Parts: sequence; structure tokens; C-alpha cells
Amino acid sequence: MDSTWPGSGPQMQAQIAFAGNRIDPQSEKRGDDAAEQALAAPGARLMLMREGRLCLKTGQGAFDAYFSPAEAAGLSARMDEAVLLGHTEGGPVLAAPHDHDRESLPEGIKAIDFRSIYIQGLLDAPDLGALAQGAALLAWHETHRYCGRCGGGTTMRAGGYRRSCPRCGRENFPRTDPVVIMLAVRGERCLLGRSPHFAPGMYSCLAGFIEPGETIERAVRRETLEESGVRIGRVRYCASQPWPFPHSLMIGCIAEAESAAVDPDLSELEDCRWFARDEVMRMLAGTHEAGLTVPPEGAIARYLIAGWAHRSATETSGA
Repeated sequence: MDSTWPGSGPQMQAQIAFAGNRIDPQSEKRGDDAAEQALAAPGARLMLMREGRLCLKTGQGAFDAYFSPAEAAGLSARMDEAVLLGHTEGGPVLAAPHDHDRESLPEGIKAIDFRSIYIQGLLDAPDLGALAQGAALLAWHETHRYCGRCGGGTTMRAGGYRRSCPRCGRENFPRTDPVVIMLAVRGERCLLGRSPHFAPGMYSCLAGFIEPGETIERAVRRETLEESGVRIGRVRYCASQPWPFPHSLMIGCIAEAESAAVDPDLSELEDCRWFARDEVMRMLAGTHEAGLTVPPEGAIARYLIAGWAHRSATETSGA
């Protein structure tokens, strides 16, 4: 990590959405019956998820993401598919899928999509981090019910951190898809792009999946060149963000551009261009004359953009 980057310490990185998980996974102690033991332990709590939504207790302006095993069973939780996230001082924490129709949930309980939970700040950083962990694990289990080698049904082991095939003995482990997200910079300008599915006026960093056999640095250079035509030299890692859509890890980098001409891939982007630091500062402040913006608080893209803009401002002022 670049130690000179503003906010590169643990406190500032915890402000990145989904990155504040404090649950102790105790991975070395996970037996095959770890989830069953955790459900029977005092203080056990569950997060309940279905179709990209988390059940939340509402009331008095606060939101509670946790249910006791009895409460979870009453909401049609599939307790036999519960995964153990780990332990806190209050007891074990698990996540489970449920079959309750969200339109008929009991009064005081709402099923809210993950993205809205983070954008609206409905949960604190540790709970949002637990959501990312649980959502990624449950999504992986949903797509790995059958063995990729022999087609046989697989069974959950190690509290949800392994699936085994009784037929051929193959072991499968949860996956995380690595994604590079990078802010290309050149002097007092940074490169931002706009995807067709973005909110009106929003520009962000370029991003893309790391391909097999690639390093982080090569992926940054390849994706930037493919999407914008800009060639990248030095690449610096800054921070990362778990992204539960469904189980990615966003790897945030600053990329130093070696060329300036932009030739955007218009099959993926509506626009891609250089922005001067002062214009980016107005976008961050919400005062841009054309209404242009950057991603919201909590997004690693905003972390990268704001870090570059504010550091440039500090360097320019001589502070």
C-alpha cells in the first residue's frame, strides 16, 4: 500500500462500505458440525437473506439485522443451510437463506436490497461487513449444489466453508472474484468513465475482472487500455472492498498514465475523459455546474477519487 495516500490506515479504510467486518472467523476451529453447534449456542444470531435482500427489524428509527434461531425459524429460514460467519463477544453469528415471501413479512420486518442498505446507511460498518460475508457465502452455496466433476449432489461441510461430493470425493471451497478498479491519473487530471447503467451525471473509475494468469498490475493496464485507449505505467495498490454482488473483491489502485489520448470503448462506456482536479472537487462537493457527480460515500471508487483530489490539493497548496 502507498503509505502516503490520505486515509490509507485501518480507520479510514473501514469507511469503505462492506469492509468493516469485525467477526472473528475462528477458521482453524471449524468442524463439519460447526454451524449446528453455533445454532445451539447461547446468543446465536442469524442474518436472513433472499434474492439479494436482507431482512431487517425496523422500529424507532433503527434497524436490526439479527434474528434468534427461533425468530429465524418463524420466518421460514432454511436452518440446515445456515453458514457460520464466526464469533463475537455476544455469541456466534450465522447467515441463512429463507423462503418467506417479502410481501408478506410480519409487521416490523422488511426485506431491503443490499445496495439500498449501504447507500442509505441503514447498518453500521461491522454489520455491513457481516452482510458482505454472509451474502457471498450463500451465493456461492446456491451455485455449487452439484459437483463440477461428476455432477453428483454436494453437501455442506466446515460450517459453510466447504462443499464435498460424496460420489467422487471432490472438495469445493468458496470463491472470491478479484476485480481491479483503478483511477488513472496524469498530472492534475484523472480519467473517469460513464457506464450506461450509472445514475444520471455520474462518472467513476474504470474497472474489470482479473483474468486467469494475470497480476493485478497487468489487469489494471489491460482494462484501462481496452476501455479507454490510455496506456498505464506504474500501478500502486491503495485499498480493497468486498463487494457482495455476488462475491467479488474490488482491488483499488492508482494508475499512472503514460499517454493522454482517449479512445473509449463505446460498447461498454457512454463516455470516458480526463477531468481536472478542481472539477473533480466540485463533483465531490455536489456543486458541479453541469450536475456531474461521482459514486456515493462508501464506494471504493469515491475513496480513490477523493484521495487523489485531496492529496493533489494539499500538494498544490504546499501543505
